[in-house]
Amino acid sequence: MARKTKEDMQQTRRDIIDAARNVFSERGVSRTSLEQIASAAGVTRGAVYWHFENKAQLFVALRDDVAMPLMDVLEAALQVDSGSDPLGAIECFLMAYVERLESDLTTRQTFEVLINKCEYTGELGDALKCVMRRSHDLSERLRVAYQKAAEKGGLRAGLDPDAMARDTYAFLFGLVRLWIVDREDNEFRTAARDMIRTHIALRRT
Repeated sequence: MARKTKEDMQQTRRDIIDAARNVFSERGVSRTSLEQIASAAGVTRGAVYWHFENKAQLFVALRDDVAMPLMDVLEAALQVDSGSDPLGAIECFLMAYVERLESDLTTRQTFEVLINKCEYTGELGDALKCVMRRSHDLSERLRVAYQKAAEKGGLRAGLDPDAMARDTYAFLFGLVRLWIVDREDNEFRTAARDMIRTHIALRRT
């Protein structure tokens, strides 16, 4: 048997994550086994265990698969816009989050799994801790942007950068949750961009 290349291994990992997303979406995380994911991915159970020690580790990888590119969007926005308008960089990042939800099925399906298809108990309790640790990275980057805005006189007087970072973090994930569950009247989906503009405008001098 030919030895697998690095590219083959990366593709197998990709296939496993994609299969996990689909099966989690259909069955829910707690009712899905690694054997079922292996079957859906067309690989052996051993191949799944080669890449992921357990379901919790695979779950975190699933989340990172969409979260890390969005973190890159924030990093790019801060590098481009933070010199002149740090608050504009934050707004750009928030808009990108909504645009990704609208345009990218993988992102949308992943957030649906994270929000609606998972109970953070048992083995996924540790996964939640890992997710929260990585979420602190986002909060810290937001804090840096708000601090730059304050230093440049762009942040409204009396507002604390640390508090504003936490507030924006909570606003974003509250908006994402509402966007995901809002399937009938689309109130939050249609209003998302205006909500983001207002969120940032209230912080400007």
